[in-house]
Amino acid sequence: MNGTGIGIAEAALLGLVEGISEYLPISSTGHLILVERALGIGNDEASRAFAICIQAGAILAVLGLYASRVAWMLRGFAGGDPGGRKLALQLALAFLPAAVLGMLAKPMIERELFGLWPVVWAWALGGVAILCVPVLRRGVQGSQGKSLADMSWMTAFAIGLFQCLALLPGTSRSLATIAGALLLGLSGAAAIEFSLLLGVLTLCAATAKSAYDSGGLMFDSYGVGPIVVGALVAAASAWLAVRWLVAWLSTRGLAPFGWYRLVLAAAVALLLVRGVLPAG
Repeated sequence: MNGTGIGIAEAALLGLVEGISEYLPISSTGHLILVERALGIGNDEASRAFAICIQAGAILAVLGLYASRVAWMLRGFAGGDPGGRKLALQLALAFLPAAVLGMLAKPMIERELFGLWPVVWAWALGGVAILCVPVLRRGVQGSQGKSLADMSWMTAFAIGLFQCLALLPGTSRSLATIAGALLLGLSGAAAIEFSLLLGVLTLCAATAKSAYDSGGLMFDSYGVGPIVVGALVAAASAWLAVRWLVAWLSTRGLAPFGWYRLVLAAAVALLLVRGVLPAG
């Protein structure tokens, strides 16, 4: 066991949870809080930094899977393709709302909302939203909806506003951005891809800021080994999860995730009421 309680086995488990849940519409933050409390890991600065920094593995997974799209955007800035430059700038525009609001609201969110009860409510509300909104429940198949090439600047910014909902632990950044994109008329394939690419930008910024603010404390508390293991396991599991998600949503909707969120919220609420899990 290392530092305040995260050893190699615990780090691998947290990395697995992070990688699987980061890009699925079920909230990686909510799942990590749940697993940390089950392991006896409290809500402190080091544990929050660890949960954010192992996202580096999930970032690498998407960069690997979408290397050609990332290269296309980079060529756009080098003057090779205006379409690539446009998409990169639209991603930057979509990133701004959550970046600004996150900086303003972070202290309050970490103080008031990094507990299991707020996560339970967010899981439940997200599940209800999925099951009650037809385009989310059934999905968008085939060629229906706009492609990324047809997406307007206002649509990109509006998806960024949807991403602000994910500042609340348990909401799910993927759910907020995929739902926003579908509701704004993007095709299923375009909604998933824009959500994944926006996630890379958002997670890079969050990881860098957390490492800068709390990296020293995190390394002092846990050491290098658990952090590296957590990130590597997150990379492998995220790679598999993203491939599965893209295949699933190309022909199906989000309904199973809605039911999963509701069942998980009910189960965790029961454990909280019975005192099996700590609420804080």
